[in-house]
Amino acid sequence: MVVRPLRVLVLIHRWLSIPLCLLFVMWFASGIVMHFVPFPALTEAERLGGLSVFDVSKVRHSPAEAIAASTLKGVTRVRLWQRSDGPVYLLSTASGMKALHADDLRAADIGSEQVALAIGSEHARLRGLNPAAATFVELAEYDQWTVPNGLDGHRPLYRIALNDVAGTELYVSSRTGEIVRDTTRSERAWNYVGSVAHWIYPTALRKDWMTWNVTVWWLSLAAVIAALSGLMVGLFRLRRVRDRIVSPFRKWHAWHHWLGLACAAFVMTWIVSGWLSMDHGRLFSTGVLTRSEADRIAGTPAWVELTATVPASLSPTTREIEWFTFGGRIHQRNRTGVDAQQLSVVVPASTALASPFLQADQINVVISHAVGSCSSTSAVAPDDHYFLASEVAPAPVYRSICGDVWYQIDGASCANLEKLDAQRRTYRWLYRALHTFDFPALMARPSLRSAIIVVLCAFGAAFSITGIVIAWRRLRLEFR
Repeated sequence: MVVRPLRVLVLIHRWLSIPLCLLFVMWFASGIVMHFVPFPALTEAERLGGLSVFDVSKVRHSPAEAIAASTLKGVTRVRLWQRSDGPVYLLSTASGMKALHADDLRAADIGSEQVALAIGSEHARLRGLNPAAATFVELAEYDQWTVPNGLDGHRPLYRIALNDVAGTELYVSSRTGEIVRDTTRSERAWNYVGSVAHWIYPTALRKDWMTWNVTVWWLSLAAVIAALSGLMVGLFRLRRVRDRIVSPFRKWHAWHHWLGLACAAFVMTWIVSGWLSMDHGRLFSTGVLTRSEADRIAGTPAWVELTATVPASLSPTTREIEWFTFGGRIHQRNRTGVDAQQLSVVVPASTALASPFLQADQINVVISHAVGSCSSTSAVAPDDHYFLASEVAPAPVYRSICGDVWYQIDGASCANLEKLDAQRRTYRWLYRALHTFDFPALMARPSLRSAIIVVLCAFGAAFSITGIVIAWRRLRLEFR
């Protein structure tokens, strides 16, 4: 009765694990690298540090005129910053964006290598990097470091090499002229054995998101089945001899058996949670607002009333101005630093003094009106299980609890950071907690968390190496 099911489990485990054993080793080893060297990204501090102060005299048109000239419908945010070739408006909608020069409202797309090189060099100088030897490298839709879909609205991208000691490279958006990514030689080298390997991220595959998504999802599911069947076989094969639990295997098989049982809890939770990282709405909700929810929270803005250009009294430390709608009101926020800003309501005209961030009661009124009565809105504590940080370091993140759904709103920009229903809250524990060990107690002790991740992944890699040896011997036997 037991022999046939066990035989099936052995065959499943063997013939799934033989092609997947190299992936298991790669996932555990690259997971260690990823913990210390994440995928290259332009941080908010780097982005803002590369912006220069405004030349107010060249802002000759208002945001309302820029919106009218763009012909875009459903504009939700307007941003103004100083580029090396003059101030630029960036208008964003739910489906796209458009950049216009603030002096004459002509399109501000980047059409030449020289302009992109000038923008990259200016950004580097403002960040304290050395642009003296900067050169244009290429204009490309994709390369290894620009495959994420968050950059789709900026493609193609100009790649600028600073040729400095760190081997820094900058990517300039052809659509807006913004710097959207930076990498260093060290980041690139480590990420080939880190994120690129771990996420199965080669450019040829990852640039087609759907193909990559399906491929990695099925590979991860096969890995889950291989690990689960191996665990069941390992438990069934244990024997009791003279009050001792023993393995019937010898040499490499015995090492594989005992290491597999010792690592079973970690391997299973890590492989399953890794598979869930590719869920993308298959089993759990995505945490993203529906279009109707986003529209109700934003309200209907009266952009035509935003007729004033940038005031001459603008603070000399202002690096960026953004107008956005929240609850039907148009807010203006002046960014003066990575951790400093001023926020005010400009439409309808308000006499209230500008403040750095919105308050809980302001958030509650808007969210309650948009999605229904909310029982409470309060700032989320940094040690909260579902905490997400604002892009402005000291800004609070507010949580509006509306029945079973929580809305987490950035107090600095009023952006909805996450919509947490019961499914999404469960997903947080099944994926993020089990895969990255971001339990609040461990997040407060980063050295301990790092040590646990390194030790467990090292054990997982050692266990997987024994599988490679066994797989190689089995294949040699089969070919004979």
